[in-house]
Amino acid sequence: MTTSRRFVADDLFKFNNVGGLIRYPLQYNISFYLQYMAQWPDYFVASEAPNGACMGYVMGKAEGQGKLWHGHVTALTVAPEYRRLGLAEELMNILEVVSEKIGFFVDLFVRVSNKVAISMYEKFGYTVYRRVLEYYTGPDPEDGFDMRKALPRDTRKESIVPLPHPVRPEDLEW
Repeated sequence: MTTSRRFVADDLFKFNNVGGLIRYPLQYNISFYLQYMAQWPDYFVASEAPNGACMGYVMGKAEGQGKLWHGHVTALTVAPEYRRLGLAEELMNILEVVSEKIGFFVDLFVRVSNKVAISMYEKFGYTVYRRVLEYYTGPDPEDGFDMRKALPRDTRKESIVPLPHPVRPEDLEW
């Protein structure tokens, strides 16, 4: 049985099998994780196996103002041995439910070449809102898609109407 709970500081030492600190290129320093735990604890959730292993986590936050107030997915990671079990969808659902209290939509960024992730997010109800030119920098630079899913507060689905042209990272609101 899987247990979903708030991510805690001790989890930072348990999730190398999931990715994050060591194995994958999307790495944050410990203070970044601690900031999210302190500022947005309801948006940072771990899934734990019966043996105590970290199966995956979602890390997010709330940001924006007015009709742009939304939940943001900073990272969604599931350990390879726990993939294709619905865990990613469960973690996303938790973040979406938390976001429904205050937000109009949930957004996330994904590399345009990451077809597997894009397909997964589309199955979860996300659509491409806009392309962000050169969003990902470093040794493997690439454009990113800003994907969004409208929440019940956005009754007219205004937050997900795709932009007709790409934008640059400096043009992003948040």
